[in-house]
Amino acid sequence: MTDRTSVVYVVDDDQDIRSSLTRALGQRGFDVVPYASAATFLSEYDEQTSGCIVLDYGMPGMNGLELQAELNRRGSPLALIFITGHGGVPESVQAMKGGAVDFLEKPFRQSVLVERIEAALEIASQRSEALEVQRAFRARLDRLTAREEELVAMMMANPAEVSSKEIGNQLGISPRTVDHHRARILEKLEVRSLVELVDLVKRVEGAGPSLS
Repeated sequence: MTDRTSVVYVVDDDQDIRSSLTRALGQRGFDVVPYASAATFLSEYDEQTSGCIVLDYGMPGMNGLELQAELNRRGSPLALIFITGHGGVPESVQAMKGGAVDFLEKPFRQSVLVERIEAALEIASQRSEALEVQRAFRARLDRLTAREEELVAMMMANPAEVSSKEIGNQLGISPRTVDHHRARILEKLEVRSLVELVDLVKRVEGAGPSLS
């Protein structure tokens, strides 16, 4: 468990808990990196590295929910597991709505935490792969001209009913010119058909902010 998506970050201001979790999870084969505060984690975290965070809810300064909100704002693929000794129902609901894998109350069984970490790492791996697809597709979109971007928007708005003739009438160009643009768009975006393009856009839209 040492690839770039298997890092477990332990973020807890309690040194005893931080040390015991780091030791126990390390013995289980996880690559563990501890932090004493959310602010320190944010200042040192390499955003090219994925994984999961075992995160204390009630830390001084930036608390766990605030760190979660910041990571969500950045579009981070990290998966979060909250641990707390004093969090209530509202906090757990907010954490889960924010995409947390679980909200565990202390004390918890180590086997339960390990199970949730393994699930979180799988989720983080899937998120990282989806974001990589999105980044690659955005790079391809940058190859398009303004006219080609316009055609893509029209085709995506109603892919089943937009013919070259209809697009040509709306843009004041010939159907043959539209066909030429379509071919260039498929070539630049590295897809073989409009159906494949629609499927790819749906995948990347699901991975992060809108492409529009």
